[in-house]
Amino acid sequence: MSTGAQQLRLSDVISALTYALDITEGQPPGHALRSCLIGMRIAEGLELDADARSSLFYALLLKDAGCSSNAAKICKLFRGDDLRLKQGVKTVDWSSFSENLIWAVRNVAPEGSPLARAATIVRLGLQQGTAREIFETRCERGADIARELGFPEPTAAAIRTLDEHWDGRGQPQGLSGAEIPVFGRVLCLAQTVEVFAATSGHAAAYEMARERSGAWFDPDLVRLLESFEDDGEFWERLSAGDVAAFVSELEPPDRIQLVDDDALDRVAGAFARVIDAKSPFTARHSERVAEIAVAVGALLELTPEALRRLRHAGLLHDIGKLGVSNLILDKPGHLTAGERVDIDKHPAHTRELLARVTPFRELADDAAAHHEKLDGSGYPLGLRGDELTQTARILVVADIFEAMTAARPYRGPLPAEVALRELEAVAGTKLDGKCVAAVRELVHAGFA
Repeated sequence: MSTGAQQLRLSDVISALTYALDITEGQPPGHALRSCLIGMRIAEGLELDADARSSLFYALLLKDAGCSSNAAKICKLFRGDDLRLKQGVKTVDWSSFSENLIWAVRNVAPEGSPLARAATIVRLGLQQGTAREIFETRCERGADIARELGFPEPTAAAIRTLDEHWDGRGQPQGLSGAEIPVFGRVLCLAQTVEVFAATSGHAAAYEMARERSGAWFDPDLVRLLESFEDDGEFWERLSAGDVAAFVSELEPPDRIQLVDDDALDRVAGAFARVIDAKSPFTARHSERVAEIAVAVGALLELTPEALRRLRHAGLLHDIGKLGVSNLILDKPGHLTAGERVDIDKHPAHTRELLARVTPFRELADDAAAHHEKLDGSGYPLGLRGDELTQTARILVVADIFEAMTAARPYRGPLPAEVALRELEAVAGTKLDGKCVAAVRELVHAGFA
């Protein structure tokens, strides 16, 4: 890794990747970063030491790390677009029966008949355990991601309890009052205030916070929030187009973590699991693409540094799919023309998201090219021939082979030999012949 890369902060890498979590939650870009600014400002009144401030700082950045894991369940349960549903529910007091019912009537199964919509609403009322499971899956997965990245237990505990409410009517455990870790209470308040501030202005956010004080929120934390209600400079800063630099200023200076190769490996691996959790049909897709790509690259005698970059590109190539509804990702039948347009945008989203992340910026074009073909028939750019780098050519073959040998909503997995014959049928025209030959060598060696 270059000297410049060695000086990069881990927090800057994670801050850039939070934009991927924002789209998965149906939130506008910068939601997690703005929540971090609000949460850390609230925490100024808690007199935390440096370790505690660092734990809270990373909990605020990673609060949505588990958000992809409940997308398929939400889509199935509510019979609707998970991204739109997540966006809408953020402004609803879902501990209130009346608000819940009004929201459900307006949003559940929007494409269904009146009878189908009514049946879905009734079924929702009978499946409270399933709703709790949705929150639990999200919170536990997010906590696991934090631990995987090496953060301390207070960070994981905050993420695990961010949907608990002061009055005990939150999810998933129904904790109340001081049973909820104080960092979890900060996360709950900060993220809700951010959503209201972004959609209706900071005055509406304060009105909501006061109304829910003692119900959703710790009253003491609401009072700390009120202490900067009239700080116009802070709220103006919060509305700036790019708040990443402001967030970077909040990290305790004596607890700054610099990025090394091992840290980048952990980050890429953790976010691959975020990506793959979006759909049950891609449970290990990114990890398997990375494994296959690196094995192919080794046979083609790539350098260790090139193999590391290839692995990262394989792990992150589908990060753009976090912005695609599970109505499309998990659809068992043929996609409509409009749905095909939506899913075909995901490589461009991958490029955009990875371009934000300094150590992964050089991977952005190659990772986004995983659906391109040598003859120009691929997408999104229709690249051809020498316009595809060796890394991109390897990723294309690895992605296709993994997808064919895994289950999909519309078919079961193909045997490796069958998938290999399909690759060989277009080797040299659509796919790189050397990469396909390397896959055959792997299959014969029992790799796949």
